[in-house]
Amino acid sequence: MISTKLPIYLASTSPRRKKLLKQLNLKFKTVDLHFREKVNDGEDPVFLVKRLAIEKLNKALLKIKKGIIITADTIVVIDNHILGKPKNKIDAKHILKKLSGRTHNVYTGYSIYNSSNNKLITDFENTLVTFRKLTESEIDDYISTGSPMDKAGAYGIQDDFGAVFIEKIDGCYYNVVGLPLAKVYHSLLRII
Repeated sequence: MISTKLPIYLASTSPRRKKLLKQLNLKFKTVDLHFREKVNDGEDPVFLVKRLAIEKLNKALLKIKKGIIITADTIVVIDNHILGKPKNKIDAKHILKKLSGRTHNVYTGYSIYNSSNNKLITDFENTLVTFRKLTESEIDDYISTGSPMDKAGAYGIQDDFGAVFIEKIDGCYYNVVGLPLAKVYHSLLRII
């Protein structure tokens, strides 16, 4: 169990990350950073997710002076191409067609900082996800729910119809949801 007198902040508005942290029985507050993610052409996925997690942390430090801060960023990568959140329904359809019947990587980078001892841990997780072949109507039906629009790779493995697209995963399930829970838990223990 994690025990600290310091306030804990999740610098993310992701309902999935919030739900995952609640599984650890943590008392925490969420902070909206209004962060605009910038991806550079040809950027290495591991470097990218770690860089974005650190940039989010730096922005969070402008608002939060004391406590433990957790930031994260998740991307989907296929054919060395980084897929973020879809820009619109047409983009969501293009992304889902690209993932259909294929295996892709899901990377999540995270940073955890403790202001009382200046300890910082930045790490990442990578999970392989294989989609079954999707039909055109499945893709259209899923997009019509609006669910893909706020998710990297235009799908959610949890709590919605996107779960039935998955044939198998190799690695951390929670990473695909948005936060590699076991790694984050052990990182929290190390910085307290």
